Amino acid sequence: MHPTKTPAEIDTLINCRWLLPIMPESQIYENFSLAVHQQRIVDVCSQSEAKGRYTPTTEYHLNDHLIMPGLVNCHLHAAMSLLRGYADDIPLKSWLEKHIWPLEKRLVNSDFVRDGTRLAIAEMIKSGTTCFADMYFHPETSAEVVRDCGIRSQIGFPVFDLASAAGQTAESQIHRGLQLHDTFKDHALIKIACAPHATYSVSNKTLTTLATYANELDLPVHIHAHETAREILQSTHQHGQRPLQLLHDIGLLLPQTQLVHMTQVDDGDIRLLQDHKSQVIHCPQSNLKLASGFCPLAKLLDMGVNMALGTDGAASNNDLDLFSELQTAALLAKGISGNAAAMPAHKALRMATLDGAKALGWQAEIGSLEIGKYADAIAIKMNTIQQQPLYNIASQLLYTNSGSRVTHSWVAGKALLKDSKLQSLNESSLIHSAQQWRSKIVPDQFPAGQ
Repeated sequence: MHPTKTPAEIDTLINCRWLLPIMPESQIYENFSLAVHQQRIVDVCSQSEAKGRYTPTTEYHLNDHLIMPGLVNCHLHAAMSLLRGYADDIPLKSWLEKHIWPLEKRLVNSDFVRDGTRLAIAEMIKSGTTCFADMYFHPETSAEVVRDCGIRSQIGFPVFDLASAAGQTAESQIHRGLQLHDTFKDHALIKIACAPHATYSVSNKTLTTLATYANELDLPVHIHAHETAREILQSTHQHGQRPLQLLHDIGLLLPQTQLVHMTQVDDGDIRLLQDHKSQVIHCPQSNLKLASGFCPLAKLLDMGVNMALGTDGAASNNDLDLFSELQTAALLAKGISGNAAAMPAHKALRMATLDGAKALGWQAEIGSLEIGKYADAIAIKMNTIQQQPLYNIASQLLYTNSGSRVTHSWVAGKALLKDSKLQSLNESSLIHSAQQWRSKIVPDQFPAGQ
């Protein structure tokens, strides 16, 4: 007779009807469990195996749910949630220069960033995002909010040579950003990136300085690039070359460079992306709304370029639901390429999880439900009328508004959403705060208290 092995004590056991791990690829397991201890995944196994192996402090029985990795939103301006719907249906140049930038100079301060970032994080948690890349003013404040909320984030310190809402020189922005990098260099949930706005708003001299720091410190670089045809023409006229070639010549086109939008892409651009293994962040809904163009997603994937997904800010989207963004990306890829098989469901879901983690340099820690990785996961209810019957679960996740059915969210094993209720933020307080900001932003249209 063999002695009975005592079950191991662990922090959390999540039992579910289906589990989609992302790795191994294209797999969905039924009646499985996710075992979590000290922030990390210690097992992925059948429920019957888990029952004999573990004694959890906290146990979930999610019998109508699918568990999968949390989504990774690789580009947004979180605090701009307070500008949702403020200046809609306007082309990018006018939208920025006549509406957004003047208002930011007038109103943006640390309070604006704190309240707007909280609002954005709440929306993302409730729709399945557990990690995001931010790019906005007062990054110190954003970092404080991220730390307090318990979500995972890459926070980019913005750099402009033009006058900005930060009211600082490029040199001072870089100095403060590097201080922020030193402060959070050992933080498990926060990375700091340098975030020059674009080649048309940052001088070559400043970009060269950033290239030095990015190479020396292995610092991520987050930048808008090839967003519109006008940007390409301006760069060609001013510099005699396209923005991507400019970044290459300066030394800022690196494996850790995250190029946001990339709607204007030619064969030379693709060769540069391949040679430097740089990351592309696709923001289809924002690109559509601002009529900026179409990122050739299917072509770039076929050429081996890592593609991740971003919502952009709520001022130009107008939501932060990455499942919705993913559906748009998949449909556009099919329509633009003329190939209905261009973006199958499992491939699309990987783009919003593991490929997003890779774009941010976090693929060894998150993006898939594998033993040893952080327990960044979400639960999605799968028994609603809109999903029935369930022929293809991955397809249902992609095409049936899954963000609205996220009920639970964990980051490093800590629950941020339980039974659709936020755990680290007060929803009614966030709504009240947003309404107060509305009356400040357009006081004549919305008197205080209305």
